[in-house]
Amino acid sequence: MSNNIKETFNKIHAEEELKIKTKAFLARKTDNYKKRRVSFKYQTIAITACLFLFILSAGGLKLYFTPTSVISIDINPSVELGINMFDRIISVKGYNDDGNELADLVDVKYTNYKYGLEQLVNSQTVTQCLSNNGALSITVAGSNQKQCNDILSNAKNCTSGQQNAYCHMANYSQIESAHQCGLSVGKYMAYLELKALDSSITPEEISGMTMREIRDRINSISPEDTYYQDEYCNQNEHGHTNGHGHGHGY
Repeated sequence: MSNNIKETFNKIHAEEELKIKTKAFLARKTDNYKKRRVSFKYQTIAITACLFLFILSAGGLKLYFTPTSVISIDINPSVELGINMFDRIISVKGYNDDGNELADLVDVKYTNYKYGLEQLVNSQTVTQCLSNNGALSITVAGSNQKQCNDILSNAKNCTSGQQNAYCHMANYSQIESAHQCGLSVGKYMAYLELKALDSSITPEEISGMTMREIRDRINSISPEDTYYQDEYCNQNEHGHTNGHGHGHGY
């Protein structure tokens, strides 16, 4: 019995000794790795903390949710997209019943404006209007001129090959005036063009008209050098390719 007890204590001692030696061996072999891991861990924590503070800070939120440009898409539905400095869509607003329906149908909020523009232009609602001889207007306005130019260029690419589609720039100062009239920027520009020819026209009348109806009304009064003819960014029904400037400062 005394031999059994001695044997048992010897085994315990051997196991403890093995644990100590194994621990020392692993400590020697993984020391460099441990340092790298700790360093990487603190770097990750620091970066995450900075991003978290930026997102939560009032300044960061204000930057993200401040529109620097708008894209007005008008055909029969009138929809306006607010774009932030990061090229993200931060607001989608319909300016008539069809516009509200389209805004609800196509979920593009917080996506890149290029994706959002493609989804709206290629939506069933817009393509059906175009197939029925509708006139599509894409109007860009904003405080960041470079961003506006880039958006306009992408709008032209997005509507490439579409007949009866036109793209143009509006002045940044006209955004507020448009909204005060209850119109998208695109329809407001059409309203100004028609009002210059017919002073009796009102924003309420324009709001209820399709872009095709507005175009036909303008052309019936002044068929030469009209806003619509000069603003086509793709081939129109006559097969001509036009630029986006017409001298009106839009």
